[in-house]
Amino acid sequence: MGAALALGERGRGRTAPNPCVGCVIIHEGRVVGRGWTQPGGRPHAEAMALAQAGDSARGATAYVTLEPCSVRGGRGPACADLLVKAGVARVVAATRDPFPKIDGRGFERLSEAGIAVAIGCRTDDAEASMRGFLTRQRLGRPAVTLKLATSLDGQIALASGESRWITGSQARAHTHLERARTDAILVGRGTFVADDPKLDVRLPGLEDRTPQRILLTQGRAPEGWRAIAQPADIAALEGINDVMVEGGAATAAAFVAADLVDRLLLYRAPILLGAGKAALGDIGLAALADAHGRWRLVDSRMLGSDRLDAYVRG
Repeated sequence: MGAALALGERGRGRTAPNPCVGCVIIHEGRVVGRGWTQPGGRPHAEAMALAQAGDSARGATAYVTLEPCSVRGGRGPACADLLVKAGVARVVAATRDPFPKIDGRGFERLSEAGIAVAIGCRTDDAEASMRGFLTRQRLGRPAVTLKLATSLDGQIALASGESRWITGSQARAHTHLERARTDAILVGRGTFVADDPKLDVRLPGLEDRTPQRILLTQGRAPEGWRAIAQPADIAALEGINDVMVEGGAATAAAFVAADLVDRLLLYRAPILLGAGKAALGDIGLAALADAHGRWRLVDSRMLGSDRLDAYVRG
């Protein structure tokens, strides 16, 4: 399953509105097929892996990070039917697909055909990988990551507005990797006017992974951008599973106050700025007790001299 999860990550940020699924097929202790959801959402991971496995799929075990689909689409047959036709003996899935037209029907189709089904292998890892798709299905909106790059005292800029660069090159490169794994990046009008951000991916070999650009504004979107008027409007962004909010303080605060942030990426540089610009504006917190228990640390690492801490909802 670890290999299937790694394969699924190859499609992250490129498969929306479909999930980024990975699949590995094992026959007599040997890998005979590998696949992951392709850009645009098709072919699916299982179809890719079965095509590679060929006749070796008969009697094999398929490890897949999400329940195989059971609905034939306009671009190909259902993956559950493909697995049945290939003669796979066993399917091990990380988690169930909450999409209403599937939601257990894929597993039922496999079981009815005599294929052994096991569910729940590395579920947490799979749900983290496909957080955007699963959030879209369960909550009706994309998953939101809030990225903040601050000084040790929580400032994102000097009082003059100077902010380039708070963090070093390794932290900035990691941000670009995160951009390559998301569908859209969102900033507020103030950041757009002050910085004229490109929000592209500047990593060798990943330049084509630049996400869509979203502007939080009451006005119209400039060329090459999409606009929303308030944070809740992300629900109407079709074809987007994951959104990363990059600035500024008022926009970040608006998403936190609206309880729309699912993940925090906090990059902290070993510097003190004192009277600068705070990372967050007012988030409507009425009591200190309400701030506790909200976030759970899931990753912490050094990026050069900077520290990255990643949190998800507690």
